[in-house]
Amino acid sequence: MRGRREILWRHSPLSELTRLAWPICVSMLSYSAMTVADTAFVGAIGPAALAGVGLAGTLAFAVLVFGIGLLRGVKIVVSQAVGAGNKHLVQEVSAAGLIVALVMGLVVVLLAQLVVLFVPLLAASEQAGRCGADYFQVRMLGAPLVYIFCTTRETSYGLGNSRAPMVASLLANIVNISLDYVFIVKLEHGPSGAAWATVIATALEAGILLWLTKAPGVRCLAAGVRWLSAILRVGLATGAQFAVEVGAFTLLTVLVAAMSETQMAAHQVALCVVHFAFLPIVAFSEAASVMAGQAVGADQDELVPTIAYYALGMAVAYAATCTLILALGAPTIASLFGDDLEVRETAITLLYVAAAFQLGDAFNIVARGMLRGTGDVRVPAIICVTVSWLALPPLTWLLGHNWGMGAVGAWLALTCEITVVSGGLWWRLWKGGWRTSAAGSRRAIAAKI
Repeated sequence: MRGRREILWRHSPLSELTRLAWPICVSMLSYSAMTVADTAFVGAIGPAALAGVGLAGTLAFAVLVFGIGLLRGVKIVVSQAVGAGNKHLVQEVSAAGLIVALVMGLVVVLLAQLVVLFVPLLAASEQAGRCGADYFQVRMLGAPLVYIFCTTRETSYGLGNSRAPMVASLLANIVNISLDYVFIVKLEHGPSGAAWATVIATALEAGILLWLTKAPGVRCLAAGVRWLSAILRVGLATGAQFAVEVGAFTLLTVLVAAMSETQMAAHQVALCVVHFAFLPIVAFSEAASVMAGQAVGADQDELVPTIAYYALGMAVAYAATCTLILALGAPTIASLFGDDLEVRETAITLLYVAAAFQLGDAFNIVARGMLRGTGDVRVPAIICVTVSWLALPPLTWLLGHNWGMGAVGAWLALTCEITVVSGGLWWRLWKGGWRTSAAGSRRAIAAKI
């Protein structure tokens, strides 16, 4: 196994973190803009359509999320290989990711045909259920495209290139918003029109990124097979964590959807607004994850805490700004999503709750990314999954249903979950519980050389 290697950004980690993070941040914000546009266009149809699409969108993500988490392993393996000075192996790792993407995409398309049968049963009304099923069935056709984009994006991030995914996302989101207007307003296709707009935009996004990054062709697929185990070693635990956590959040959403169309519509409005708060923080976390992977690959574990503190400082500064905006501007923000007074009033309260957990979420998201970058995925997964299922479904049922707090009760449960998880993950990061996994990651890379 090779020894320590010099890292170019060792003496300027903040500069490198900023260089990686800002394009990811733009990508995340453009995704948020797309979500807001989708919600605003569908919200104009009525509360039933908004509630149905909100439920279907959550279910779609729940079905997709295992594959998305699994493919995060591509970024970790690539960044560690780069740190170890084995950049020539990246094409093979990327090809392995594409194999996983294609297989997972086909599996999810087939699985979605079963899940769509249950969408109407979970909605609060027949009309909301019909809207949700229409949206879900079309949206899931794009699953292979989502995974292909994820693989190529994770490879690009691992190499330290965060600009190419940003360009692809910006262009795709412009197309998505334009198609929303055409399909929903002009052609009156309703929720299915919104779904088709997203599928077409995703296809464009994947195609642009494949072209920009000169992704590996068929000739690399055979060589990529030997990297499947390395990707699965990191990715399976992450995918399982994502799936089970999102499963808890999906159950929370289903419980909210069963309350009423109004509660679900308000939940969807608040959720798409909060994307603007937490997705840029995810960008800081993703950038920090890449740098942690490179530090581990170069056998310079002492850099990991430094990266973590810089990333946390950036995340907390942004989260504090979002806290002020949500606390002071909730009524104005909620008024942008339709004219239903009851939906608006409930959404305002949810945004106030969201303001309260922004700082805790910053700690939570940064710790997740840092630990994943070191290859430490199993114990954090256990912490996150255990707390999610102990907090979200039971507290949502208790506060939302039994105590009559509705969606507000569900969001208070979410606040509790975020607070406890962030404490557990930062304790592990601070105490160095990730070091054994980091050493294992270096041995795995060395074994492939």
